[in-house]
Amino acid sequence: MADLFDDYPPGQAWDEMLDPESGPRTAYTKVHAALAELTAGELQARADTLARTYLTQGVTFDFAGEERPFPLDVVPRVIGRDDWDHVAPGVSQRVKALEAFLADVYGQQRAVADGVIPRSVIVSSTHFHRAARGIQPPNGVRVHVSGIDLVRDALDGWRVLEDNVRVPSGVSYVLSNRRAMTQTFPELFAALRIRPVSDYPRRLLAALIAAAPSGVDDPTVVVLTPGVFNSAYFEHSLLARTMGVELVEGRDLFCSGGRVYMRTTQGRRRVDVIYRRVDDEFLDPVAFRSDSLLGSPGLMTCARNGTVTIANAVGNGVADDKLVYTYVPDMIRYYLGEEPILKNVDTWRLEDPGALEEVLDRLDELVVKPVDGSGGKGLVVGPKASKAELDALRRRLQDDPRGWIAQPVVQLSTIPTLIDDRMRPRHTDLRPFAVNDGEDVWVLPGGLTRVALPEGELVVNSSQGGGSKDTWVLGGNPAWQGKRPAIDRPQSVPVDSAVPIDTNPNDMRAQVMQQQQMGA
Repeated sequence: MADLFDDYPPGQAWDEMLDPESGPRTAYTKVHAALAELTAGELQARADTLARTYLTQGVTFDFAGEERPFPLDVVPRVIGRDDWDHVAPGVSQRVKALEAFLADVYGQQRAVADGVIPRSVIVSSTHFHRAARGIQPPNGVRVHVSGIDLVRDALDGWRVLEDNVRVPSGVSYVLSNRRAMTQTFPELFAALRIRPVSDYPRRLLAALIAAAPSGVDDPTVVVLTPGVFNSAYFEHSLLARTMGVELVEGRDLFCSGGRVYMRTTQGRRRVDVIYRRVDDEFLDPVAFRSDSLLGSPGLMTCARNGTVTIANAVGNGVADDKLVYTYVPDMIRYYLGEEPILKNVDTWRLEDPGALEEVLDRLDELVVKPVDGSGGKGLVVGPKASKAELDALRRRLQDDPRGWIAQPVVQLSTIPTLIDDRMRPRHTDLRPFAVNDGEDVWVLPGGLTRVALPEGELVVNSSQGGGSKDTWVLGGNPAWQGKRPAIDRPQSVPVDSAVPIDTNPNDMRAQVMQQQQMGA
């Protein structure tokens, strides 16, 4: 351990593994001990094996137009039971509030009438679509899948950084990371009670089946992808394969007689649920962009008629708007009658002239984000920006204050990460994924831990050069659910190694259908 952590620099940020005296925190005790038995060369050998595994399996992402293996660090993130029993219900609470907000936005807009959120904030959002107004999902669910980005600050407090309820991505890396890590550290999976992630495809399929139009007993579910050149195509194909459903492109679908069908070699086949991975604007050229070739004409009409369910619902992006984000704590109080479990990062709304003036005076101290940005695009970290960049940003904020928010620089927590045969602290965030089947919001144990690989970098997105870590939630009965979780245990083939790739999808579908018929 001494050589791996030689000159490991203590920083101002909260370190997930090591306390201020450089001793392991409770959740990391066994991981720390296992690393202590390895030399730097042995750990690097395991890291090289991980990289080769991802390369041969095609676990890739798009970086600046180049397809690269997704960087997976060999040191896992470990979350103890008490921590997770705070995070999971906080994520579930937030998703329920956003679900209620979206139903209200495209319905009666009670929150506007009651002064919870200004109407101008909603209708000026880029992703508010009037075409979605009045569409009623069959089981009332609009947010079937969500990814809520969390950070831990310098005081060990969890904060919500942003919400993703439009087309959240990244869960395929959660499944693939676990598969790879069970083979890399089988001794740790034998020693620790690690909650599995392999149930995600079944949970997702169950939620999609539950969302089928009324009167459909055996729904046909498809995954709609923009195609092989999309940066998340690996995820689209993995989820379709593990759920045992068809992966389709827009050209494979057509609407006839008020219903959606897909073309097959045996003729047309009715489609009941579309898990779409295509942005709203490209989904239906009749309702949105007329030049789109990624969707299919008439999908919105069929959704309005109730003959097909689009998951996630069209128009959800208004809840991803970073200005709307500032109102979510009030939404939780208004719709649920509860205090928020997870706090927001303190945020300036630049539509307020006083806030705009203060932010303009402190641009070199703050992080400024476009409200409709994603993947770290457009984000400006004031302390790292040049004078020319700050001057250009100042003009943009003055011209379009609605388009931006500002936040203090949050010292994201760090995790030891293998960099050039040495452990070095690197900043990280966490994206837990939640699935809503209309009865309950289930939070995948752990989620996607993203890590900024350059020293001092705070932007963790893979599109900006970030990597990931496998996220281990330690076992024990989760008090907030009252159910005993399954635990990852290596067998002749590690549990989570086999399930995401090798499960018979037809068996999974049959199991889901049987459970729903029995009311499970």
